[in-house]
Amino acid sequence: MVRDDTATAGRGEAEGTPRHTTDAAPVAPSAITPALSRAEVVRLHRVTLRRGETTILSNVDWCVRRSEHWAILGPNGSGKTTLLQVVAGYLHPSEGTAAVLGGEFGRVDLREMRRGIGWVSPALAERLHPRDTALDVVVSGAFASIGLFFEKPGDSHREAALGLLEALGCGHLATRTFGVLSQGERQRVVLARALMSDPRLLVLDEPAAGLDIAAREDLLEALQVLVSLPDGPTVLLVTHHLEEIVPGFTHALLLAGGRVSAAGPRSTVLTGASVSGAMGVRLEVLERGGRSWAIVRRDGDEA
Repeated sequence: MVRDDTATAGRGEAEGTPRHTTDAAPVAPSAITPALSRAEVVRLHRVTLRRGETTILSNVDWCVRRSEHWAILGPNGSGKTTLLQVVAGYLHPSEGTAAVLGGEFGRVDLREMRRGIGWVSPALAERLHPRDTALDVVVSGAFASIGLFFEKPGDSHREAALGLLEALGCGHLATRTFGVLSQGERQRVVLARALMSDPRLLVLDEPAAGLDIAAREDLLEALQVLVSLPDGPTVLLVTHHLEEIVPGFTHALLLAGGRVSAAGPRSTVLTGASVSGAMGVRLEVLERGGRSWAIVRRDGDEA
């Protein structure tokens, strides 16, 4: 058995909860992390992360609450994937504090916390066994394993996995081997696998990378259904393309040079001025069908 310790989370919800005291003596607010709220899924406070002499993230403040779905954008090297790795507990801040799913880093078992997090990326799809059926790939998400070896899934696991495949429009792929699926089909199967653990937080790291237009739209349609579910997980989506932020995403975070350039409701963040500032190029942002589209404006172009 190969444990999936760097990608999709396992079963259930995180057990870590913030510590509470009663009748405690007051302390200086500046000396502690801001109080955690039960409505908060992620809170980063003045998070800085360094690798050697290089600063990857610098003084990041970010709060994600339940019922919010966030898109994370920025140019290459801005720290997007690193930010997700911090949220998932795979990287620890060099400075600052992080709390995810109610558990503050340093006070919670990160392995338990990760059981409440699902992870989807093209890199994960490359690690899965090509001879496994799509159904078995999805079932493996319940055990946080790459493949099924010593695990003994029951009928309930297979029924749940088939239901997820059908919900994502790919139930007909259940008996096909993973290796013969198209890249778009694989990404939807990987998404179903991440949902198998019933995560409270779902992290999507450029899930549409490398997909053709038709496959991308199929994936985005499934994602739009997911973010519309009232009892679904909180979703964090890293993307380079504004048009991949489907209706249902409520907020956006722009990174530039490892710093937060803008963060808040998507209507106030996904503007020409804000996106241009983060991307370092003059852009016009258009809205159509509930999605945003960016057009590069060169000197002399008509608006």
